[in-house]
Amino acid sequence: MLDRLTDRERQVLALMAQGRSNAGIAETLVVSERAVAKHINAIFTKLDMPPAADVNRRVLAVVRFLGRT
Repeated sequence: MLDRLTDRERQVLALMAQGRSNAGIAETLVVSERAVAKHINAIFTKLDMPPAADVNRRVLAVVRFLGRT
């Protein structure tokens, strides 16, 4: 499923896996925080992670990313 992600989305997800905040990701990639938020929303969509009150999609996306190897 990670193959659905663009290179930039994979970069964002890798930085999320390092524990970076949206601001930290934006600084590293030299983009706006709004751009980071859009990439993260695209990641959630492409990984079939709809919003849910009882889960943290950010954590689930990172777990999926780390489980790829």
